[in-house]
Amino acid sequence: MMNDMDYGERKKIGLIYPSAGWVMEQEMNEMTPDGVSIHTTRVPLGNTDVEGLNRLLLKTQEAAQLLSDIPVDVILLGCTSASFINGLAYEKNMTKEMEKLTGIPFTTTSTSVINAINAMGVKKVAVATPYIDEVTQLALSYLKENGIEVCNARGMGLLLDRDIDAVKLDDVYEFAKNTDCEEAEALVVLCTGLRTIPTIERLERNLQKPVITAIQASMWNALRMVGIDDKVEGYGSLFEK
Repeated sequence: MMNDMDYGERKKIGLIYPSAGWVMEQEMNEMTPDGVSIHTTRVPLGNTDVEGLNRLLLKTQEAAQLLSDIPVDVILLGCTSASFINGLAYEKNMTKEMEKLTGIPFTTTSTSVINAINAMGVKKVAVATPYIDEVTQLALSYLKENGIEVCNARGMGLLLDRDIDAVKLDDVYEFAKNTDCEEAEALVVLCTGLRTIPTIERLERNLQKPVITAIQASMWNALRMVGIDDKVEGYGSLFEK
């Protein structure tokens, strides 16, 4: 008997992703359980600053409608900064509008990160980002709106998505490790352009605390939203929740 599991027979996840990025698809496919498939529609992104990110948001409804044609079981906006730059109320309203438009559950990477932090039962974190200072500060404001305290934060100062995606794994690991602070209950690494999943378990061992990354949290949250609670191994303690 032939096997249809490779075609998303259990669930299909729709991903809206910035046009210049290539990291998130690789990492999500690496974490995908049997029977789950990932389907991507791209939206244009120039600079990763407030103006560029808001231009990206203008294209998300069209992208969601395209994914709904499949149809997928959940739609994920896989751009962390685009989902936090305008604050929590904007993000919640966007989620409602997308669900009304498509009839499909919708979430964002930023929501996924908050859900992951809450699932780990932590309230104080250290935050590493690849962003310019303006965008990193908006990330901290968003975390504060969600009741999360930040004890230390650092950004790499990168403006272009292609430069973010090009950061090597060893550099991501060192930057994230050096961002941690003793009082942080978890380390959070933001941006779906950074290569992170191979670093998570090493960081958790060395820092002796949970590590939550944007892509890892997005995958975990999307799976939980469609009722899949597989304990995917190799990508951090989050998948035990």
